[in-house]
Amino acid sequence: MKLTKSLYPFLQLGSFYLIVNLILRVILIFHPITQSSFGLGAVMKIFLLGIVSDFFVFTLASVFLWLYQIFLSDSKYHKPWGYIIFGLLLALLLYVSFFNTILNEYGGVVPTIGIALIGLKTVLFGLLLFLPKYRKKIRFILYSVTIFIFVLVMVQNAVSEFFFWNEFGVKYNFIAVDYLVYTNTVIGNIMESYPVVPLFAGIGIVAAIATVIIVKKSKSFLDNLPSFTEKIKLSVLFLILFGFSLFAVPSLAKLENSQNVFTNELQSNGVYKFYLAFMNSELDYFKFYPTLPDNEAYALLKQQLPDISNGSTLRQINGIEKETRKNVVLITIESLSADFMKAYGNDQNITPFLDSLADKSLFFTNLYATGNRTVRGLEAVTLCIPPTAGESVVKREDNKDKFSTASVFRQKGYGVNYLYGGDAYFDNMQDFFSGNGYSIVDKKTMDPAKINFANIWGVCDGDMANKAIEMMDEGVKSGKPFFTHWMTVSNHRPFTYPDGKIDIPANSKSREGGVKYTDYALRQFFTMAEKQAWFKNTVFVIVADHCASSSGKTELPMEKYRIPAMIYAPGFIQPEKNGVLMSQIDLMPTLFGLLHFNYQSKFYGEDVMKPEYKPRAFIATYEDLGLIKNNILTIIAPVKKVKQFDLILKPTKGLQPEFQIHFEEKPRKIIDQKLVQETISYYQTASEMLKNKKYQK
Repeated sequence: MKLTKSLYPFLQLGSFYLIVNLILRVILIFHPITQSSFGLGAVMKIFLLGIVSDFFVFTLASVFLWLYQIFLSDSKYHKPWGYIIFGLLLALLLYVSFFNTILNEYGGVVPTIGIALIGLKTVLFGLLLFLPKYRKKIRFILYSVTIFIFVLVMVQNAVSEFFFWNEFGVKYNFIAVDYLVYTNTVIGNIMESYPVVPLFAGIGIVAAIATVIIVKKSKSFLDNLPSFTEKIKLSVLFLILFGFSLFAVPSLAKLENSQNVFTNELQSNGVYKFYLAFMNSELDYFKFYPTLPDNEAYALLKQQLPDISNGSTLRQINGIEKETRKNVVLITIESLSADFMKAYGNDQNITPFLDSLADKSLFFTNLYATGNRTVRGLEAVTLCIPPTAGESVVKREDNKDKFSTASVFRQKGYGVNYLYGGDAYFDNMQDFFSGNGYSIVDKKTMDPAKINFANIWGVCDGDMANKAIEMMDEGVKSGKPFFTHWMTVSNHRPFTYPDGKIDIPANSKSREGGVKYTDYALRQFFTMAEKQAWFKNTVFVIVADHCASSSGKTELPMEKYRIPAMIYAPGFIQPEKNGVLMSQIDLMPTLFGLLHFNYQSKFYGEDVMKPEYKPRAFIATYEDLGLIKNNILTIIAPVKKVKQFDLILKPTKGLQPEFQIHFEEKPRKIIDQKLVQETISYYQTASEMLKNKKYQK
């Protein structure tokens, strides 16, 4: 009977965890971002396999509850063992407090946390040892606190999964792991974006009520603690189930194999998804993806880039006219989806300036972002290379001295700057850009008196527009042409900006407001720029870093990667709409072609204005790598998976053909092997170049 009572905490907590995840799945199914309908079979799969997966994940996580229970006993407080154990704990506390230990090797807050935990354990053991009359009451309080911590983590995790889904349309992934690294910025974003006090108060109340119920139903085992023999039986039972869970959880994850990505995500367990993302932040292409012999891969690549040398993308680029050393301003706009602009069908008038600028520019209407994160966009326009598996090059340790946009400009005698409204430490931008020859201007370097508005992401785009003009005025004084890359920040949750600038109130905290304020700031920038002496000798390149959302029914939903891009230079670049299929990595090589630069290139990106250009685009997540070509999307993924989809246009009434962005992605019954091999050749050679340091400047 005592053994059965010992299972009560597991049963009660496990039931609560399953109920919380069940409620979460129901909410996520009906969430507006879940743009899909589900048949009966899909719904049954989501809930039945989801609940089974939750059970086994809870079993693994309850190892801490098992450890708590097996160390519950009265015998350890008997003389002399109680005093010996207390003495050892006290000695350990003194040792870690006053001597150099392994905790000090880790530095930071680790020693403080270690001392606090050991100190707490020592105090609690002392109370239970020296106050035997109150031992049951103290133990009951400690048990209640333990259950509360478990329940609080469960509720907090469910709320976190909801907000992550609200932002990205998926369970935890790579991005969630990043958020642990940039805790200050992320917590600040949460504080500014959501009603934190009511939210956490609600979480605390729910956790407290659940704790009272669970403790009431499971506390009876505290009245008569299990014997050593019963603990052995409990441990054998738990370890068998634990071992089976280690096998069951990844096996169930393999059953997340629906063509509908939302079905897979809803079926999955968020905690396990986080674990996978944490363990796989770097993916070895050659281990996880389909490959070809290197010589074959480069031979296939040579069919696309005819002038490359063997085993490398090195080739000579020659301009057809005399080089033009104009200043260049590259503006990457945070989260500017194509469908925010009027040309792509938006009727909210949230990009009035960009709409007008597009009509005066070389407007690339059929361009795709390489990824769904800022670091992917920065990688694309800086390195002009396809997105390789795992983390962006920007965030890798080996991210310096690459062949880059900056290295070409520096060869031509340009001054090179990176301008960012936030702290460039975020997303490893400081390390990447400084390691590739950029001078960095970010919030830390700005005069506080010139900052009129800022949020957790940084200085508002209006203030950065002023800073950009100031920088360019200084750049001209050096006598050298300048290349300035400005990354905007205002179109990002919490979507706060100075009041009174646009017709959407600043306190609305809406995406539309963030977009329109950035558009307003760009208008102010160009109004100021037109008054400067250097304006007529400057080319402006405007492009989004990625779309505002990346969720969809398929792994790589096409409309979630379509972004606007334009090159504006009155009197130099003739306005026109260019509807050729192209990638974000092609934008800067195309600019170099317009400037007639002669240079040795390692770029995978191409000048799309040249007649020999063969249209294609790259889109990817951190593990799904896609090639768009010939109205087919080819995807290669870990465990050497290959998928292909026919892209069937779903036309939007009233839109011109070059602005149609919606496609049905219909799985192909017969795989086009030539396109599969071409996809492999791009991604394999890019991975090989980076791995073997062949992409250095």
